[in-house]
Amino acid sequence: MYTAQGNIEKSHLLKQHQPMVRRIALQMMSRLPASVELDDLIQAGMLGLLDASNRYEDNRGAKFETFAGQRIRGAMLDELRANDWGSRGLRQSARRVEKAVQALEHRHGRAPSEAEIAQELALDLESYRSLLQEIRGCQLLYVEDFSKDDSENAFLDLFAKEARMDRYGGSDPEEQLLESDLRQQLVAAIKALPERDQLLMSLYYEQELNLREIGAILEVSQSRVCQLHAQAISRLRARLRP
Repeated sequence: MYTAQGNIEKSHLLKQHQPMVRRIALQMMSRLPASVELDDLIQAGMLGLLDASNRYEDNRGAKFETFAGQRIRGAMLDELRANDWGSRGLRQSARRVEKAVQALEHRHGRAPSEAEIAQELALDLESYRSLLQEIRGCQLLYVEDFSKDDSENAFLDLFAKEARMDRYGGSDPEEQLLESDLRQQLVAAIKALPERDQLLMSLYYEQELNLREIGAILEVSQSRVCQLHAQAISRLRARLRP
């Protein structure tokens, strides 16, 4: 639906894309602690959708779904950060796993097994898997800051600010990210994952299957899918860090 000036009517955009807000919220929820409320994410996402409808200009050629999806995710991330959804202790545990994976890969020249990672962390296999279950809430942002100062600021945060958009001449920050060397590094890191991890990432991010569906394909429980997902992300982070 369009206005008399030929622009898309905002109320129509909001109504049409409400299901997308819920879908994105559900995708995020599968990687967050149980303390995070779905309704809170949806509410934040709706604010992001409203912001997208106010800022969108269809004469620029970008699809509204792409533009809105970025704004919705950004609003949800802001909500999570504002409520300190990941404790410092959990973030440090996630870093420990990543560093263990990185050390083992350098030592053996291949992706380490679960048992090897557990041994490197001085944990039994059951304790290691429990740790993976706990840290999954700290892995919402998959690509962190790769600077040498080891800061906790997320790499993607640098692209989420309006100042960055201005620096790139108003271009979509997501497009800038996809065109960067980081995309090539990420693709190479995914290809270096064990075969089952590659399949899991494809099912989750490309085919957008839920945990139950992925578990059925891999013939494991939903909680095991969470563990495998957390481990796959740790492998990627370990490879992407300097």
